[in-house]
Amino acid sequence: MILPIVGYGDPVLRKVGESITPDYPQLSELIHNMYDTMYNAYGVGLAAPQIGLPIRLFVIDTEPFADSESLSAEESAQLKGFKRTFINAQILKEEGEEWGFNEGCLSIPDVREDVYRKERVTLQYCDEHFVEKTEVFDGLIARVIQHEYDHIEGILFTDKISMLKRTLIKKKLQNIMDGKARPDYRMRFYNKKGR
Repeated sequence: MILPIVGYGDPVLRKVGESITPDYPQLSELIHNMYDTMYNAYGVGLAAPQIGLPIRLFVIDTEPFADSESLSAEESAQLKGFKRTFINAQILKEEGEEWGFNEGCLSIPDVREDVYRKERVTLQYCDEHFVEKTEVFDGLIARVIQHEYDHIEGILFTDKISMLKRTLIKKKLQNIMDGKARPDYRMRFYNKKGR
């Protein structure tokens, strides 16, 4: 089932997500719905707060990045095969050089800005079967993980840009809050009349 994506300004996007247990209600259905919602919006990642749930859960599928002409065959293959569910994730370490990449967010449609993040991340998490893992990720996969991880920490990519850039996008952010954005996927807007 495709769920509405929560828009910028909703307080749930600012909450630190709570850890969940294997008996979380209808967890496998929720994960399935999150993938459906992400694919419907042409996203590469989706965190539970973006569908209104303040829990430590996010899903990623980097296949859309795999066709980029700037990637090596090895990088492309790595991105093509990367589909993963992350539950109760904790970043243990971020390392390497910071590098910029033009990021967007399904909760903040039509806004894209360069964000600088470390190139490598060590993550402890549970998969959808609650098998605990600790892995190191790098490149674009690390970036998508860091972006989605920020969501479960109540952080948005717009928090990581300069004050000047935030000022320049202020009107766009207000339009999203007021329900004036028109993405081609379902959204729930914070200030929209009749809500």
